[in-house]
Amino acid sequence: MKIAQKSIKFLTIAILAFSSATIFASSIDQHSDSQNDGERVNTKEEVDAYILHHIKDSHDFSLFSYTSDQGERKHFGFPLPVIIWSSEGLVTFMSSEFHHNDDGHVIVEKKGLKFAKVHSKILELDHDASTVSFDETHHATNAHKVLDFSITKSVVGILLIGFLLLFWFSRLANQYKTKKVPTGFARVLEPLVLYVRDEIARPNIGEKHYRRFTGYLLTVFFFIWVLNLAGLTPLGFNVTGQLAVTACLAIFTLVIYSVSGTKAYWMHMIWMPGVPVLIRPILAVIELAGALIIKPFSLLVRLFANISAGHIVVMSLIAIMFTLKESLGVVGATGLSLVLSFFITLIEVLVAFLQAYIFTMLSALFIGMAVDDHAEAH
Repeated sequence: MKIAQKSIKFLTIAILAFSSATIFASSIDQHSDSQNDGERVNTKEEVDAYILHHIKDSHDFSLFSYTSDQGERKHFGFPLPVIIWSSEGLVTFMSSEFHHNDDGHVIVEKKGLKFAKVHSKILELDHDASTVSFDETHHATNAHKVLDFSITKSVVGILLIGFLLLFWFSRLANQYKTKKVPTGFARVLEPLVLYVRDEIARPNIGEKHYRRFTGYLLTVFFFIWVLNLAGLTPLGFNVTGQLAVTACLAIFTLVIYSVSGTKAYWMHMIWMPGVPVLIRPILAVIELAGALIIKPFSLLVRLFANISAGHIVVMSLIAIMFTLKESLGVVGATGLSLVLSFFITLIEVLVAFLQAYIFTMLSALFIGMAVDDHAEAH
């Protein structure tokens, strides 16, 4: 029975990996139809443009699309709410009014204002403009950005994973009220919780203070890990590959260790003892820059760059079936693409856990440095 369960789990992972490749490949093919008058993506430049477009956030949730025999585009997915603050105040509508257009050709009129979407950015046109005009660098000359509070695909991913984690850990907590040993899926969560507590929080923060911050470290670890895994599915989430998301996580860690820092921690940073007085101001600038800029910057860039690079590599390998089909043939290029993308996807499963671990471990280390009793140690 256990062997059968393991086989089913392995087949599920394999199917997800190959279906991800198939859907992404179909998306490359169909994306080209909307931008190249029915031509497929064949050149490296077209593939690069699509990959960069794919890893960005989106105002709609599109699972896949295709062109019918009549030449009509068919999209499968669902629209998301567009919430923007314009020159006339708050404006809301559904993203379906853009009709999946992202080059500014479709104009949406609301409250006497005109809006267009260009490269996933919503622009408000000038009052006397009817279409978006671009300069030689493809920047809009008669439109400006608005404050965008829309429910994007990344926001949907954050909400879904947030509710999922809340459900899982609520059940785990409830089981501890009646049972000594949890059952079901909670048995999978318990060793992971103990691992974060005993291998990350306790050794890096110390016995005296680790309990105060274990809840945050658990939240960050599971939030990043599950979102990384969700990004490997055909759903197309790339939440942890968005700079705004990783920046917010890094800012949370920054605020926690800055607020929790002891007096000795800040005094050692601002007026370091044991060094000449003339050097102390220079060291203070370096230490403050390290604590307030370099540490959070390293957190946000490491997570963002690794996850985005992983998506780009997988998409690039999938694109082999288009870019090398003339030299290797359709069967050869497709087979090579699927094999390489499958093994890279397996590596990405490991990277998903590794990046969650690194972010959590560094956060615990920074917090531990801030709450440590430097005066007593000195």
